[in-house]
Amino acid sequence: MRIAAILEYDGSNFSGWQRQDKARSIQAVVEESLSRVADEPLQVTVAGRTDAGVHAAAQVIHFDTGAARSAYSWVRGANSLLPSDVVILWTGPVGDSFHARYSATGRHYHYVIHNRPARPTWLARRVTHDYRPLDTNRMQHGARFLVGEHDFTSFRATECQAKSPVRELRSLEVTRQGEFVHIRAHANAFLQHMVRNIAGVLMTIGASEREPAWAGEVLAARDRKAGGVTAAADGLYLVSVTYPVSAGIPDFPHALHFPYLN
Repeated sequence: MRIAAILEYDGSNFSGWQRQDKARSIQAVVEESLSRVADEPLQVTVAGRTDAGVHAAAQVIHFDTGAARSAYSWVRGANSLLPSDVVILWTGPVGDSFHARYSATGRHYHYVIHNRPARPTWLARRVTHDYRPLDTNRMQHGARFLVGEHDFTSFRATECQAKSPVRELRSLEVTRQGEFVHIRAHANAFLQHMVRNIAGVLMTIGASEREPAWAGEVLAARDRKAGGVTAAADGLYLVSVTYPVSAGIPDFPHALHFPYLN
C-alpha cells in the first residue's frame, strides 16, 4: 500500500530535509518514527527537499508499506515518537501511481522579513531580519520582471543538481503587514536556493541599493554571480504543494497557523 502524509516542521535545528550521516535531518526522524509504527523499515519520498533552517507548513511525502494501519494510528503513533519540532498533520492511502514529487503541479513558498532596526527575539530563526527600510512598491516592481517561464540560472545555487534551470514562476507578490514584509512565490517547481536568491535581489531593490529593473538584468545574465547575496533561510516556509484533485491530497489553511504569515 502507498501512503501519503502531510508534515509540518520547524527547520531551525535541522541540517535540512535530506538524511545525513553526522547531522540531524528531518528525513531521518520521520523515517524512524514511521518505521516503528509500521514495525518494518520504511523509506519516504518527499515533494521538495528543504535546506537547513527552512520550515514547512505542509510538506508532502509518500511511502510504501505492507503494514495495515488506520490513518489515526499512523498520525498518532508517529507523532508520539517524533520530536517536538516535527508533526504529521494527515495521512491517507493513495494510488500506486502517486508520487510526492513528480505528481505535484505546483509549490507555494512564503518568505517573511521582520523589517525594523532591532533584531527579533521570540521570532528569531522563524523570520529573516533586515534593518534597512524596505520599499515594498519597489520590490513588487522588481518582482514583475521575474514572473513567467524563464531560465533561472542566476537564481539557482551553484551546486544545484537540477537538469534544467527553466521554471515557470506563476506569481510573485510582495506585501507589507506592519513591521513584516511578505514575499509569496508560486511556481511549477523551484531550483535550489531559488526563493532565497529572489528574496535577496528584491530586498536589495527594496533598500534602494538597486533599481527595480535590476531584477530583469540579473535574470537575463544567466549567471549566479550577477545575483547578489542569498537571503537567510530563517524566514522561508514551504506552505503548500498542489496536486490534481484525483490524487486525494487535502488542502490545509496553512497561513492560519502563523499569525505573522497572514
